Amino acid sequence: MDEVKILVVEDESIIGLNIKKKLKNFGYTVPAIVSTGKEAIKMAEITFPDLVLMDVRLKGDMDGVDTAEEIRKSFDIPIIYLTAYSDDEVLEKAKRTEPYGYIVKPFKADDLHSNIEMALYKHKMEKGAHKKE
Repeated sequence: MDEVKILVVEDESIIGLNIKKKLKNFGYTVPAIVSTGKEAIKMAEITFPDLVLMDVRLKGDMDGVDTAEEIRKSFDIPIIYLTAYSDDEVLEKAKRTEPYGYIVKPFKADDLHSNIEMALYKHKMEKGAHKKE
């Protein structure tokens, strides 16, 4: 398996470090943990991760949904939301960014792992389909 890089965008540093630990246990690399939308976009450009785990609520003037939309448009990197917010308004806004998953905290490590694997596979298949066209 190639080294998979996952950018963690999380406004609470303790949670971010906990997620990083879980990801490393699954064999993924975490090039950065950032807490604002602007940092996330900058790190996506620098590290070009294979996937972004995005919290909906972030520090700064951009929320996770706006950040995810910018990253998806600019870099075509799949996004999985990992958030404590699951109300209808947030879900509807998040759907518009075409996420590859939406995991509500608290989560089980196995759920995180399976969602990541499915998102990576789906993105790979979609990229392959675009190449054939």
